[in-house]
Amino acid sequence: MDKSEEKIEQLASPTESLDEEVVIWNHKKEFALLLALCSQYFCQMLFIVGAGVYARSIAAVVGGESLSSWPATAINILTAATIPPIARAADLWGRKWFLAVPTSLGFIGSIIVARASSMQMAIAGFVLGGASFGAQPLVHAVASETMPRKYRSFAQGACNSAIALGSLFSLLVGGALTNNNPAGFRTYWYICAGIYVLSTVMLATLYNPPPRELQLTLTFKEKVRCLDWVGFFLYIAGLVLFCLGLSYSQNPFGWTNAHILAPFLIGVVFILILIGYEWKVKKDGLFHHGLFQNRNFPLALVAVFIEGYIFMSANIYFPYSMEIVNTGISTFRVLVCYSIAFICLLLMSFLIGGYIYRTKTVRATAMASNIGFIIYASLMASVTAKTPESHFWGYITFYGSGLGCGVITLYTTAQLSTPPELIAVTSGLMGSIRSTGGSVAVAIYGALFNQGLTSNLFPKVASAVVPLGVSEDNIGALIADLSAGAVEAALKLPGVTIEVVEAAGEALKSAYVIGFRDVFICAVAFATLGLGASAFLINPRKEFNAKIDAPLDVLEVKAEDVERDMAVEIKGGKATTIEG
Repeated sequence: MDKSEEKIEQLASPTESLDEEVVIWNHKKEFALLLALCSQYFCQMLFIVGAGVYARSIAAVVGGESLSSWPATAINILTAATIPPIARAADLWGRKWFLAVPTSLGFIGSIIVARASSMQMAIAGFVLGGASFGAQPLVHAVASETMPRKYRSFAQGACNSAIALGSLFSLLVGGALTNNNPAGFRTYWYICAGIYVLSTVMLATLYNPPPRELQLTLTFKEKVRCLDWVGFFLYIAGLVLFCLGLSYSQNPFGWTNAHILAPFLIGVVFILILIGYEWKVKKDGLFHHGLFQNRNFPLALVAVFIEGYIFMSANIYFPYSMEIVNTGISTFRVLVCYSIAFICLLLMSFLIGGYIYRTKTVRATAMASNIGFIIYASLMASVTAKTPESHFWGYITFYGSGLGCGVITLYTTAQLSTPPELIAVTSGLMGSIRSTGGSVAVAIYGALFNQGLTSNLFPKVASAVVPLGVSEDNIGALIADLSAGAVEAALKLPGVTIEVVEAAGEALKSAYVIGFRDVFICAVAFATLGLGASAFLINPRKEFNAKIDAPLDVLEVKAEDVERDMAVEIKGGKATTIEG
């Protein structure tokens, strides 16, 4: 054990102090801070929802349709990779600048996306902007640790409200800007850049906490030695290579291709080495063993991985499937329908926060979240080429309700089940694992969708149009024209008539539906696993108390002043105590 680790242990052990502290909960400061924290989450949702929903608009302007899944993948990988080191470093150097500086990178990334002249340039912007998501766990940690523990569900509810409002803004404003005008994505990301600037300024000015103990007592070298550099390297390298390999599956390579096998297998090896290293060698590193004293935390990690996994099924494939099945529907109308999910999320934020506060339970709401996901994904898997638009407006409410139950419950559960001094690391792992779930989901969903679509597209279109007199040699061009919406170009092909176009359109739709079905069946399977994990959660009733783990205001009271005041009060015929 080196010198810095010994010093941390000494600080963590109970010591006798002659002075006392009075903790003051400053409501005005707390609510101002919550506003700043929520503004950061608002920005994140503009960025991640935009990456999933408007990637095809970007591709329509700058090209690179085959790369349209990479913006969301890049953000999720960057989020998962940057969260753990930032969360740990914030314990050593303080939270403030690890909130403000990464947020400022979102401004730069947004500007690059807005000015992109190619999909590769846009992806570079998403990579840089994705680094702003490294501050995500600190939003959850600071919101909770500055409030009495009994109000933590409300703190997480406020974060959820920011998720809902940011998503609604993204869908409605972005949808209006890109409706029949794909180039409107540029205006959308300029707006994102402006809001990122506002959030950065708010975090830099409204959050001024007292220094943390480790912040004052450790030297810079000791702080650097406290970081788990080996664990960070293995985690980041393993995650990036693992997700890269999955992302190449059927996009465009087969599983036997070296583009998939090489990064995938190397990533798996790094992850296995990481597990062994964190288990046997580094017990206070990235996966600090103190986090796993209660079964709730590992269960919450499993559940939040699945929540991130399900999120991507809706963020990418719900709007896509609605647009394909309901031919001719406007993009804006699709996004208004999708926004219903976040209206449900907003309402559930208040209801679930209040329910957890009243009952001091988490198991029921965690299970309810996955039940909502199962119903949503099952209904979406049942969609056919003839499913009416009205059904989509109902299906999405189950997803929104499940999302509203999940994030609040899981973060509250994890934070109350681990040592308070590890709350940033706890929130960091939750955020990182959630993003990992999203990264894995994008890759697996993409592989399933592409496999289902490509294996059915040509056969279905051929069986529909060959009997109508179209040569098989022209089917590839017909599919390409109809997929691009170029009906007039399709009609110029030999043997193609309006009747052929209609038949091919229905066949095309049927092939897409099979791809969507495979995605949502996979989501059902994972949500069922999440339901099973949630059923084993323990309700941490005793942890819902009035203790504030990291108060914004602490009044130091000298021992001699306490004794003098108490002596005066005793002489006056009464005695009082000062509560620390």
